[in-house]
Amino acid sequence: MSGDGTPYSFVTRWHVDAPIDPVWDALYHAEAYPEWWKAVLAVTKVDEGGPDGVGRTDRFVWKAPLGYRLRFELRLTTIDRPNRLGGVASGDLEGTGVWTLTSEEGTTDVRYEWNVRTSLTWMNALAPVARPVFKSSHDAVMREGATGLARLLGVRVDH
Repeated sequence: MSGDGTPYSFVTRWHVDAPIDPVWDALYHAEAYPEWWKAVLAVTKVDEGGPDGVGRTDRFVWKAPLGYRLRFELRLTTIDRPNRLGGVASGDLEGTGVWTLTSEEGTTDVRYEWNVRTSLTWMNALAPVARPVFKSSHDAVMREGATGLARLLGVRVDH
């Protein structure tokens, strides 16, 4: 991660009324995010990675509730089906993201840790006063993800 930029650390939790495998499949297949996650405008595969999927790199374009767009690539570094999926981001955001899934009695708890720095000059300039707005924006994007996942799987998702 570059030394420049404002650091952010977010933790999101979802409780999904579905078994772990369909939840894993939805999160693992990032190329389908635009079909169910409103904030994801585009996902383009950049690199297939190795036979186990590690190294797969996707280019994302996300739209925040305030209308700005974030573009970054995410390279998968950890694939432990169906419990852990992690990667390294580079671009407008630089850092790491990790999905952790646990299952109990046919439901799935999802935890997402997103530790990034911004590389956009305007975001870094506004960070001292706009940090709460950026956090709120992140939270809204993740709520949209929970809503989209619920719709995709035909289940309830608490967030």
